[in-house]
Amino acid sequence: MRRGPSEDQQVTSASRAALPSRAEQQPGAARRVGRRLAGAAGALAVALVSACSPAGTTGAAETSGSPSTTATPTSTLGTPAPQGPPGARPRKGEVRPIGRTGPLPPVISSIPTKRKVVFLTIDDGWEQDPGFVRQVRDQRIPITAFAMRDAVEAKGTPDESGGPARYVGAGKWGYFRQLRDAGVPVENHTLTHPNLRLLGYDAQRREICGSAQLVKKELGTRPTLFRPPFGNYNTDTLKAAKSCGVSSILLWTATVQPGGKIAYQVPDKKLRPGDILLLHFRPNLARDFRILVAKIKRRGYELGNLQAYLDAATPR
Repeated sequence: MRRGPSEDQQVTSASRAALPSRAEQQPGAARRVGRRLAGAAGALAVALVSACSPAGTTGAAETSGSPSTTATPTSTLGTPAPQGPPGARPRKGEVRPIGRTGPLPPVISSIPTKRKVVFLTIDDGWEQDPGFVRQVRDQRIPITAFAMRDAVEAKGTPDESGGPARYVGAGKWGYFRQLRDAGVPVENHTLTHPNLRLLGYDAQRREICGSAQLVKKELGTRPTLFRPPFGNYNTDTLKAAKSCGVSSILLWTATVQPGGKIAYQVPDKKLRPGDILLLHFRPNLARDFRILVAKIKRRGYELGNLQAYLDAATPR
């Protein structure tokens, strides 16, 4: 992938229980009433304490690489209970509007803000590290995934050469369902990862619309963001994307390499407010991601909710 030049988210029942019944109002029942009142008061106290405990609240998005110490509420099906999208959200008046040139979707490589916030995006789906899903879910890290069919559905085999652990095709679309259930938006990255500049309008539309339909079928939500492979696009790309329901074309300002190393595409070689970082689903992604998130935090940056910032930057 590259952006043009290079490839590189009881109290009531306890209170009623304290009231004596008509039988308990008789003289011989006084001691029983006292015991029942004491027990009910205890239940009431427990209910009140439970209602005020940290487990009943939703904390801020965690941006460190360390595991969360607060258990994530779960539903009866074992998936995390909804807590709202993770990540920093824009303050009023923080984001400058992104200009449009006519009715076509805007091409966006960074968010126009002065706040120290960056956005994490991950492409393809060749490698499916199960530890990464747990990390994103437990720490509520805001990311946006761009799935590509041929990568997600690849029929890979384990690496027998003694190299890094491989998870090629380990979960197919099930892996992305887990990410979706953890609050990750899954967006459009074509079916086969072609260089769109080499295709005509109809072929580009098949790639983009076909991918949108597949994501909707597998995950239940039609994507509205599109990332062109290699960062390559032309006017036909924008027209085809619009016809497929795309609202914005997403590029990037820096890529993240194995080991969490950031490859900048700006001369000063440093993070800037509003940067969109590009990663790929690779082996040992959870390890690399811990390194990256810790590095971003050390530099005083927050991880932002990309969709919330896009909504602020591209008002309709």
